[in-house]
Amino acid sequence: MTPFAYERASSLDEAVHLGSALEAKYLGGGTNLVDLMRETIERPTLLVDVSELHSFVEEREDGSLLIGAATKNAVLAENRAVRTRYPMLARAIFAGASAQIRNMATVGGNILQRTRCGYFYDTDGSRCNKRSPGQGCDAIDGFNRIHAILGTSPACVATHPSDMCVALVAMDAVVHLLGPEGTRTLPLTQLYTLPGGHPEIETTLGFGELITAIELPAFPQAMRSSYTKVRDRASYAFALVSVAAAIVVENGCIQAVRLALGGVGTKPWRAVKAEGFLLGKPATQAIFREAAEAELADAIALRDNGFKIELAKRSIVAGLYDLSKGSL
Repeated sequence: MTPFAYERASSLDEAVHLGSALEAKYLGGGTNLVDLMRETIERPTLLVDVSELHSFVEEREDGSLLIGAATKNAVLAENRAVRTRYPMLARAIFAGASAQIRNMATVGGNILQRTRCGYFYDTDGSRCNKRSPGQGCDAIDGFNRIHAILGTSPACVATHPSDMCVALVAMDAVVHLLGPEGTRTLPLTQLYTLPGGHPEIETTLGFGELITAIELPAFPQAMRSSYTKVRDRASYAFALVSVAAAIVVENGCIQAVRLALGGVGTKPWRAVKAEGFLLGKPATQAIFREAAEAELADAIALRDNGFKIELAKRSIVAGLYDLSKGSL
Protein backbone atom coordinates (compact mmCIF):
# COMPACT_ATOMS: atom_id res chain seq x y z
CA MET A 1 0.00 0.00 0.00
CA THR A 2 1.30 3.45 -0.93
CA PRO A 3 1.99 5.71 2.11
CA PHE A 4 -0.66 8.36 2.71
CA ALA A 5 -1.67 11.10 5.14
CA TYR A 6 -4.96 11.07 7.03
CA GLU A 7 -7.23 13.93 8.12
CA ARG A 8 -10.64 13.74 9.80
CA ALA A 9 -12.81 16.62 8.58
CA SER A 10 -14.89 18.45 11.20
CA SER A 11 -17.22 20.11 8.66
CA LEU A 12 -18.25 19.82 5.04
CA ASP A 13 -16.38 23.01 4.15
CA GLU A 14 -13.22 21.71 5.77
CA ALA A 15 -13.66 18.39 3.94
CA VAL A 16 -13.86 20.12 0.57
CA HIS A 17 -10.86 22.29 1.41
CA LEU A 18 -8.81 19.21 2.29
CA GLY A 19 -10.25 17.13 -0.53
CA SER A 20 -9.23 19.69 -3.13
CA ALA A 21 -5.58 18.79 -2.58
CA LEU A 22 -3.90 16.90 -5.39
CA GLU A 23 -4.38 13.12 -5.11
CA ALA A 24 -6.74 13.38 -2.13
CA LYS A 25 -9.66 10.96 -1.68
CA TYR A 26 -12.73 11.12 0.54
CA LEU A 27 -13.08 8.21 2.96
CA GLY A 28 -16.52 7.04 4.10
CA GLY A 29 -16.86 3.49 5.34
CA GLY A 30 -13.84 2.42 3.32
CA THR A 31 -15.41 -0.89 2.25
CA ASN A 32 -14.32 -0.35 -1.37
CA LEU A 33 -11.62 2.33 -1.25
CA VAL A 34 -9.41 0.51 1.26
CA ASP A 35 -9.50 -2.64 -0.87
CA LEU A 36 -8.47 -0.62 -3.91
CA MET A 37 -5.62 0.94 -1.95
CA ARG A 38 -4.38 -2.47 -0.83
CA GLU A 39 -4.28 -3.54 -4.46
CA THR A 40 -2.49 -0.26 -5.37
CA ILE A 41 -5.25 0.58 -7.85
CA GLU A 42 -6.01 3.73 -5.87
CA ARG A 43 -2.95 5.64 -4.62
CA PRO A 44 -4.17 8.71 -2.72
CA THR A 45 -1.59 10.76 -0.87
CA LEU A 46 -4.28 12.06 1.51
CA LEU A 47 -7.42 10.45 2.91
CA VAL A 48 -10.07 12.90 4.10
CA ASP A 49 -12.36 11.10 6.56
CA VAL A 50 -15.97 12.25 6.08
CA SER A 51 -17.60 9.25 7.76
CA GLU A 52 -18.97 11.34 10.66
CA LEU A 53 -20.38 14.18 8.54
CA HIS A 54 -23.95 14.53 7.30
CA SER A 55 -25.49 11.30 8.60
CA PHE A 56 -29.30 11.63 8.69
CA VAL A 57 -32.57 10.64 7.05
CA GLU A 58 -34.96 13.61 6.89
CA GLU A 59 -38.64 13.37 5.98
CA ARG A 60 -39.75 16.61 4.34
CA GLU A 61 -43.17 18.24 4.25
CA ASP A 62 -43.53 17.74 0.49
CA GLY A 63 -43.17 13.99 0.94
CA SER A 64 -39.58 13.80 -0.29
CA LEU A 65 -36.70 12.27 1.63
CA LEU A 66 -33.24 13.76 2.15
CA ILE A 67 -30.48 11.31 3.03
CA GLY A 68 -27.08 12.41 4.30
CA ALA A 69 -24.19 10.91 2.34
CA ALA A 70 -22.51 9.58 5.49
CA THR A 71 -25.61 7.60 6.48
CA LYS A 72 -24.77 3.93 6.84
CA ASN A 73 -26.48 1.56 4.43
CA ALA A 74 -27.92 -0.50 7.28
CA VAL A 75 -29.41 2.60 8.93
CA LEU A 76 -31.04 3.66 5.66
CA ALA A 77 -32.50 0.22 4.92
CA GLU A 78 -33.98 -0.01 8.42
CA ASN A 79 -35.49 3.49 8.38
CA ARG A 80 -39.28 3.44 8.77
CA ALA A 81 -39.95 5.93 5.96
CA VAL A 82 -37.72 4.02 3.56
CA ARG A 83 -39.26 0.65 4.38
CA THR A 84 -42.83 1.89 3.99
CA ARG A 85 -42.55 4.50 1.22
CA TYR A 86 -39.60 3.20 -0.83
CA PRO A 87 -39.52 -0.58 -0.24
CA MET A 88 -37.52 -1.24 -3.42
CA LEU A 89 -34.66 0.76 -1.89
CA ALA A 90 -34.70 -1.15 1.39
CA ARG A 91 -34.81 -4.46 -0.47
CA ALA A 92 -31.96 -3.45 -2.76
CA ILE A 93 -29.72 -2.54 0.18
CA PHE A 94 -30.49 -5.77 2.04
CA ALA A 95 -29.73 -7.71 -1.16
CA GLY A 96 -26.50 -5.85 -1.76
CA ALA A 97 -23.99 -7.02 0.81
CA SER A 98 -23.30 -8.80 4.06
CA ALA A 99 -24.56 -7.33 7.32
CA GLN A 100 -21.01 -6.35 8.29
CA ILE A 101 -20.53 -4.35 5.10
CA ARG A 102 -23.96 -2.70 5.39
CA ASN A 103 -23.04 -1.58 8.90
CA MET A 104 -19.87 0.13 7.62
CA ALA A 105 -20.66 1.29 4.08
CA THR A 106 -22.04 4.79 3.54
CA VAL A 107 -24.59 5.99 1.00
CA GLY A 108 -22.08 8.31 -0.67
CA GLY A 109 -19.48 5.57 -0.87
CA ASN A 110 -21.96 3.11 -2.32
CA ILE A 111 -22.78 5.54 -5.11
CA LEU A 112 -19.11 5.96 -6.00
CA GLN A 113 -17.96 2.35 -5.62
CA ARG A 114 -15.97 0.98 -8.52
CA THR A 115 -16.40 -2.15 -10.62
CA ARG A 116 -15.57 -5.61 -9.31
CA CYS A 117 -14.23 -6.77 -12.70
CA GLY A 118 -11.45 -9.30 -12.03
CA TYR A 119 -9.27 -7.80 -14.74
CA PHE A 120 -9.57 -4.38 -13.10
CA TYR A 121 -8.22 -5.88 -9.85
CA ASP A 122 -5.49 -7.95 -11.48
CA THR A 123 -2.66 -5.41 -11.48
CA ASP A 124 0.05 -7.97 -12.22
CA GLY A 125 -1.12 -9.69 -15.37
CA SER A 126 -4.19 -8.09 -16.97
CA ARG A 127 -4.80 -5.12 -19.22
CA CYS A 128 -7.53 -2.73 -18.11
CA ASN A 129 -8.38 0.66 -19.63
CA LYS A 130 -10.31 1.65 -16.52
CA ARG A 131 -7.24 1.14 -14.36
CA SER A 132 -4.58 2.15 -16.91
CA PRO A 133 -6.00 4.20 -19.82
CA GLY A 134 -4.89 3.04 -23.24
CA GLN A 135 -3.69 -0.34 -22.03
CA GLY A 136 -6.52 -2.42 -23.53
CA CYS A 137 -9.34 -4.57 -22.09
CA ASP A 138 -8.66 -8.25 -21.46
CA ALA A 139 -12.27 -8.85 -20.39
CA ILE A 140 -13.58 -8.50 -23.95
CA ASP A 141 -11.88 -11.70 -25.13
CA GLY A 142 -11.43 -13.21 -21.67
CA PHE A 143 -13.75 -14.70 -19.06
CA ASN A 144 -16.65 -12.24 -19.23
CA ARG A 145 -19.65 -14.05 -17.74
CA ILE A 146 -20.36 -11.27 -15.21
CA HIS A 147 -19.74 -8.38 -17.58
CA ALA A 148 -22.07 -5.80 -19.11
CA ILE A 149 -24.35 -6.12 -22.12
CA LEU A 150 -25.63 -2.51 -22.12
CA GLY A 151 -23.63 0.72 -22.39
CA THR A 152 -20.39 -1.02 -23.31
CA SER A 153 -17.66 0.14 -25.66
CA PRO A 154 -14.60 -1.41 -27.34
CA ALA A 155 -12.62 0.01 -24.41
CA CYS A 156 -14.61 -1.39 -21.46
CA VAL A 157 -17.35 -3.90 -20.61
CA ALA A 158 -17.23 -3.69 -16.80
CA THR A 159 -20.50 -3.57 -14.88
CA HIS A 160 -21.40 -1.12 -12.12
CA PRO A 161 -21.68 -3.26 -8.97
CA SER A 162 -24.22 -1.40 -6.82
CA ASP A 163 -27.68 -2.71 -5.93
CA MET A 164 -28.71 0.40 -4.03
CA CYS A 165 -28.04 2.67 -7.00
CA VAL A 166 -30.34 0.65 -9.25
CA ALA A 167 -33.25 1.47 -6.94
CA LEU A 168 -32.13 5.09 -6.62
CA VAL A 169 -32.07 5.73 -10.38
CA ALA A 170 -35.50 4.11 -10.71
CA MET A 171 -36.86 6.67 -8.23
CA ASP A 172 -35.32 9.75 -9.88
CA ALA A 173 -32.85 10.31 -7.04
CA VAL A 174 -31.03 13.65 -7.03
CA VAL A 175 -27.43 14.08 -5.84
CA HIS A 176 -26.45 17.10 -3.71
CA LEU A 177 -22.82 18.15 -4.20
CA LEU A 178 -20.41 20.57 -2.56
CA GLY A 179 -17.16 21.60 -4.18
CA PRO A 180 -14.66 24.45 -4.38
CA GLU A 181 -17.10 26.32 -6.63
CA GLY A 182 -20.06 25.90 -4.27
CA THR A 183 -23.13 23.67 -4.23
CA ARG A 184 -25.07 22.05 -7.04
CA THR A 185 -27.53 19.24 -7.64
CA LEU A 186 -28.01 16.83 -10.50
CA PRO A 187 -30.05 13.69 -11.20
CA LEU A 188 -28.21 10.54 -10.20
CA THR A 189 -28.59 9.29 -13.78
CA GLN A 190 -26.40 12.22 -14.88
CA LEU A 191 -23.68 11.50 -12.34
CA TYR A 192 -22.52 8.40 -14.19
CA THR A 193 -20.80 8.35 -17.58
CA LEU A 194 -20.66 5.59 -20.16
CA PRO A 195 -17.16 4.26 -20.83
CA GLY A 196 -16.83 5.30 -24.48
CA GLY A 197 -13.13 5.77 -25.16
CA HIS A 198 -12.38 6.90 -21.58
CA PRO A 199 -13.61 4.27 -19.12
CA GLU A 200 -11.31 5.73 -16.46
CA ILE A 201 -13.77 8.68 -16.25
CA GLU A 202 -16.70 7.20 -14.35
CA THR A 203 -18.62 10.25 -13.12
CA THR A 204 -19.26 13.90 -13.86
CA LEU A 205 -17.91 14.99 -10.46
CA GLY A 206 -15.75 18.08 -10.54
CA PHE A 207 -12.35 18.34 -8.90
CA GLY A 208 -12.71 18.14 -5.12
CA GLU A 209 -16.50 17.73 -5.22
CA LEU A 210 -18.09 15.82 -2.37
CA ILE A 211 -21.49 14.11 -2.31
CA THR A 212 -23.31 15.57 0.69
CA ALA A 213 -26.80 14.10 0.34
CA ILE A 214 -29.23 12.16 -1.83
CA GLU A 215 -32.77 13.41 -2.36
CA LEU A 216 -35.66 11.08 -3.14
CA PRO A 217 -38.59 13.00 -4.66
CA ALA A 218 -42.07 12.28 -3.35
CA PHE A 219 -43.19 9.17 -5.22
CA PRO A 220 -46.34 7.53 -3.76
CA GLN A 221 -46.20 4.82 -6.43
CA ALA A 222 -42.98 3.52 -4.85
CA MET A 223 -45.00 2.14 -1.95
CA ARG A 224 -45.83 -0.70 -4.36
CA SER A 225 -42.37 -1.52 -5.63
CA SER A 226 -39.92 -4.38 -5.68
CA TYR A 227 -36.28 -5.25 -6.14
CA THR A 228 -35.43 -8.62 -7.63
CA LYS A 229 -31.85 -9.87 -7.73
CA VAL A 230 -30.68 -12.92 -9.67
CA ARG A 231 -27.26 -14.16 -8.56
CA ASP A 232 -25.19 -17.32 -8.48
CA ARG A 233 -25.80 -17.96 -4.78
CA ALA A 234 -28.27 -16.72 -2.19
CA SER A 235 -25.55 -15.38 0.10
CA TYR A 236 -23.53 -12.24 -0.54
CA ALA A 237 -22.93 -12.06 -4.31
CA PHE A 238 -23.10 -9.46 -7.04
CA ALA A 239 -26.07 -9.47 -9.41
CA LEU A 240 -26.10 -11.27 -12.71
CA VAL A 241 -29.33 -9.35 -13.34
CA SER A 242 -31.40 -7.21 -11.00
CA VAL A 243 -34.65 -5.32 -11.53
CA ALA A 244 -36.04 -2.38 -9.55
CA ALA A 245 -39.68 -1.89 -10.50
CA ALA A 246 -42.76 0.11 -9.55
CA ILE A 247 -46.02 0.11 -11.46
CA VAL A 248 -49.50 1.60 -11.16
CA VAL A 249 -52.33 -0.20 -12.95
CA GLU A 250 -55.85 1.22 -13.23
CA ASN A 251 -58.66 -0.54 -15.09
CA GLY A 252 -56.15 -2.99 -16.47
CA CYS A 253 -53.91 -0.30 -18.02
CA ILE A 254 -50.50 0.94 -16.91
CA GLN A 255 -50.73 4.52 -15.61
CA ALA A 256 -47.21 4.86 -14.20
CA VAL A 257 -44.08 2.74 -14.22
CA ARG A 258 -40.47 2.93 -13.06
CA LEU A 259 -37.88 0.40 -14.11
CA ALA A 260 -34.11 0.09 -13.67
CA LEU A 261 -31.66 -2.75 -14.18
CA GLY A 262 -28.48 -3.84 -12.45
CA GLY A 263 -25.81 -6.38 -13.33
CA VAL A 264 -26.19 -5.69 -17.05
CA GLY A 265 -24.96 -2.12 -17.58
CA THR A 266 -21.76 -0.15 -17.27
CA LYS A 267 -23.80 2.12 -14.99
CA PRO A 268 -27.06 1.64 -13.04
CA TRP A 269 -29.39 1.29 -16.01
CA ARG A 270 -32.65 3.25 -16.13
CA ALA A 271 -34.91 1.36 -18.56
CA VAL A 272 -36.40 4.40 -20.31
CA LYS A 273 -37.31 2.54 -23.51
CA ALA A 274 -39.32 -0.03 -21.60
CA GLU A 275 -41.00 2.64 -19.48
CA GLY A 276 -42.04 4.63 -22.54
CA PHE A 277 -43.40 1.53 -24.25
CA LEU A 278 -45.47 0.46 -21.23
CA LEU A 279 -47.39 3.67 -20.48
CA GLY A 280 -51.06 3.32 -21.37
CA LYS A 281 -50.70 -0.33 -22.38
CA PRO A 282 -52.54 -3.30 -20.84
CA ALA A 283 -50.74 -4.88 -17.90
CA THR A 284 -50.18 -8.30 -19.44
CA GLN A 285 -47.21 -10.63 -19.60
CA ALA A 286 -47.13 -10.25 -23.38
CA ILE A 287 -46.84 -6.45 -23.10
CA PHE A 288 -44.18 -6.74 -20.40
CA ARG A 289 -42.23 -9.04 -22.69
CA GLU A 290 -42.46 -6.54 -25.57
CA ALA A 291 -41.18 -3.79 -23.28
CA ALA A 292 -38.28 -5.99 -22.20
CA GLU A 293 -37.47 -6.76 -25.82
CA ALA A 294 -37.40 -3.03 -26.60
CA GLU A 295 -35.05 -2.29 -23.69
CA LEU A 296 -32.63 -5.11 -24.52
CA ALA A 297 -32.67 -4.54 -28.29
CA ASP A 298 -29.26 -2.84 -28.18
CA ALA A 299 -27.65 -5.37 -25.83
CA ILE A 300 -24.29 -6.69 -27.01
CA ALA A 301 -23.34 -10.15 -25.83
CA LEU A 302 -19.80 -11.34 -25.28
CA ARG A 303 -18.65 -14.95 -25.42
CA ASP A 304 -19.77 -15.90 -21.90
CA ASN A 305 -22.58 -13.48 -20.97
CA GLY A 306 -25.17 -13.85 -23.72
CA PHE A 307 -27.47 -15.59 -21.24
CA LYS A 308 -27.95 -12.24 -19.48
CA ILE A 309 -30.10 -10.93 -22.34
CA GLU A 310 -32.81 -13.54 -21.92
CA LEU A 311 -32.39 -13.57 -18.14
CA ALA A 312 -32.94 -9.80 -18.01
CA LYS A 313 -36.06 -10.05 -20.17
CA ARG A 314 -37.58 -12.77 -18.01
CA SER A 315 -36.67 -10.91 -14.82
CA ILE A 316 -38.38 -7.75 -16.09
CA VAL A 317 -41.53 -9.67 -17.01
CA ALA A 318 -41.64 -11.52 -13.70
CA GLY A 319 -41.08 -8.41 -11.59
CA LEU A 320 -43.69 -6.30 -13.37
CA TYR A 321 -46.25 -9.10 -13.52
CA ASP A 322 -46.01 -9.87 -9.81
CA LEU A 323 -46.41 -6.18 -8.95
CA SER A 324 -49.35 -5.69 -11.31
CA LYS A 325 -51.17 -8.68 -9.81
CA GLY A 326 -50.47 -7.63 -6.25
CA SER A 327 -48.26 -10.63 -5.52
CA LEU A 328 -45.56 -8.53 -3.83
